[in-house]
Amino acid sequence: MAQGKATLTRGNIQAYDPIWSQIRKEAQDAMAAEPALGSFIFATILSHDRLEDSVVHRIAQRLSHQDVDAGLIARTFSDVVSEKPELGATFRADLAAVFDRDPACNRFIEPLLYFKGFHALATHRFAHELLLAGRRDFSLYIQSQASRIFSVDIHPGAQFGKGIMLDHANGFVVGETAVVGDNCSFLHAVTLGGSGKETGDRHPKIGDNVLVGAGAKILGNIRVGRCSRIAAGSVVLKDVPHNTTVAGVPAKVVGPAGCKEPARSMDQAIDPDDRGSGEQHPED
Repeated sequence: MAQGKATLTRGNIQAYDPIWSQIRKEAQDAMAAEPALGSFIFATILSHDRLEDSVVHRIAQRLSHQDVDAGLIARTFSDVVSEKPELGATFRADLAAVFDRDPACNRFIEPLLYFKGFHALATHRFAHELLLAGRRDFSLYIQSQASRIFSVDIHPGAQFGKGIMLDHANGFVVGETAVVGDNCSFLHAVTLGGSGKETGDRHPKIGDNVLVGAGAKILGNIRVGRCSRIAAGSVVLKDVPHNTTVAGVPAKVVGPAGCKEPARSMDQAIDPDDRGSGEQHPED
């Protein structure tokens, strides 16, 4: 090795984490601009070395209650992160999704500190892992707290991919056997529910990169194809093909999705010249 070059060892190699680095910079700027929030911002962000620990702290503080205090919740969530380190990448993907898709979000710090859509989703991710680990009662307790605080009710059994955005999130309800793919966007008052009293696998399966508009209800063990759009206020009772837009009560195909990545574009307009036959077809 040439003279003057530092020898790379485990001790001096640091992983590059652009989102966490940006969040710390934004936290410092926010503290300078708003000193009254200094202790809150320091405790939530700058006192931690990793994004994972910051998320654990913030969510535990929000869920804290006289029944189970923030310290116990934080220790439990930290154990979850230790057992499932891949959650760190998921948190980063969810934060990036909000920053990319929400025009009201100008900094990464905003969903981490303030947006209950991100908080509700992170809470669900912890509850889901607790359920898988056999801690059913703790997972259901966390679900009930999230429902009370965020007005979001996601059963711990539901499965979510990475890069999810819950915009506003009020009234978002998801059943036990629902499955959501990667990079999906949901507006408020969406339901992924059952269609009766049947048991077993009874909730929707949402493909990757799907956009679901405000107030849409997707009911039953049906499939929504990848890169599709569900118009606001629709009631979807049948399978939705890939790359299509459905609208209405009950929902029918009204045209193509309009772009390759509906969940990222967030374009909910329906072109009246691009309407289909009004019939739904099975996925290809």
